[in-house]
Amino acid sequence: MIGSLRRRDLLALVGALPIAVPMAGRAQPTDRIRRIGYFTTVTGAPEDLNGVLQTRALVEGLRELGWADGRNITIEHRFSGNGWERIRIGAKELVAVKPDVILSVGGQRLAALLAETRTIPIVFTIVSDPVASGFVANLAHPGGNATGFGTSEAAIAGKWLQLLKEIAPHVTRVMVLMLADAPPQLVLRDAVAGAAPALGVRLVTAAVREIADYEREIAAFAGEPSGGLVVLSNPVAGANRERINALAAQYRLPAVYSYPAYAQTGGLISYGSDPVAQFRQAAGYIDKILRGAKPGDLPVQLPTRFLLVVNMKTAKALGVAVPQSLLDRADEVIE
Repeated sequence: MIGSLRRRDLLALVGALPIAVPMAGRAQPTDRIRRIGYFTTVTGAPEDLNGVLQTRALVEGLRELGWADGRNITIEHRFSGNGWERIRIGAKELVAVKPDVILSVGGQRLAALLAETRTIPIVFTIVSDPVASGFVANLAHPGGNATGFGTSEAAIAGKWLQLLKEIAPHVTRVMVLMLADAPPQLVLRDAVAGAAPALGVRLVTAAVREIADYEREIAAFAGEPSGGLVVLSNPVAGANRERINALAAQYRLPAVYSYPAYAQTGGLISYGSDPVAQFRQAAGYIDKILRGAKPGDLPVQLPTRFLLVVNMKTAKALGVAVPQSLLDRADEVIE
């Protein structure tokens, strides 16, 4: 069986947090216990901070809407890692338990679930360009059995290169690290490339499949001076972000990332939406579906707020002088 998290372990992750009480007067669900599938890359174990924060946001959001694990819902958690075969098996196992709704994290898990069921409602999070990926018909009316919360990074991808030049003006060579055979990542790479000429940057691309590829490509790229990195987020990068941050530091390469978690764990700078917020929003869609809404009638939502995070500790280690104007705009500065 692909990894799963027992209910008491799931509760332990959120037990230490104050949980909001559902609003008085709200009709509380009192019928049969509903089953919620939860399909993630990560385990949600205590050492996996990002997974813990995501799970806490989901469970808190559900409780605020009147759904409590062990009272009127049960959460079936499956975590797959990044291998496609493990993802496929995990999707098959989760569909087999016949949940009332599934929360899916990332495009690979969503694709595997849709290959197994076109009837069980699915709420997705952190999916890049769900229309272009073929998961939904359109954002306003997704149709089918899936809806949720996507990312719209193409509109801000050029900004990553601008920020890299702002924080490290000496950079004239940039390597974009992207997941191989992933069309949404090609869209992001092209958006970054579009900003390169005006910034006087020579761009190269490295398509990777595993952490060993990151190690090899970064080491080779660092052989020439004035280099910097644009690290596109994907399941491999997310699972190995601390190692990738360490490689950037080892070779003294300024790097920009798309999600706060990268800068919060040692990356130099990040600009993008906060994926954790999507899990609280997803709780609202799960609530609607459990109360009778059809996923195909719920619009896919995209982020409207993007966070700028600067890691001063990393900047000092790299010898980068961060402009005060950049610090003034930052949503979070890590000292």
